[in-house]
Amino acid sequence: MAIYTNGVLDAFDTLDRLQSELDRWVGWGRSPEASGLFDRSVYPALDVVESAEGCTVWADIPGLDRKDLELTVTGNVLTLKGEKSAPKKKDQARREFRDETWTGSFQRSVSLPDTVDPDKVTAEFQNGTLKVTFAKKPEHKPRQITVVSR
Repeated sequence: MAIYTNGVLDAFDTLDRLQSELDRWVGWGRSPEASGLFDRSVYPALDVVESAEGCTVWADIPGLDRKDLELTVTGNVLTLKGEKSAPKKKDQARREFRDETWTGSFQRSVSLPDTVDPDKVTAEFQNGTLKVTFAKKPEHKPRQITVVSR
């Protein structure tokens, strides 16, 4: 469907709509939950990585300040809450050709392996990336066993 602005074919809006439809048909969207015209993912993407020493959770949250984040741990569930404010728009006459960034509040919870110690956790936030590191419980850390000869 072509989009007209003031009786003139708007090529940018038409191409954007075509791209969105193709992405929807082939499943190339930014996230599987965002499927409708006004649907958006409003939470950060997470990576959870377990190592021999512990577990690290990474979250990409560009545009936030540290004061806008809240982390809680209940049992083995990490919950991340925050709010991303919209940038102040200076020029009301400007026309946006794309607006894909999200704003608003979000909450994301992730279950952690039972091997992590919820009391031994650190969190760092730098350049829009949150890193939360959990140590493993001592009984779950690998131990070197010395073999003796008799």
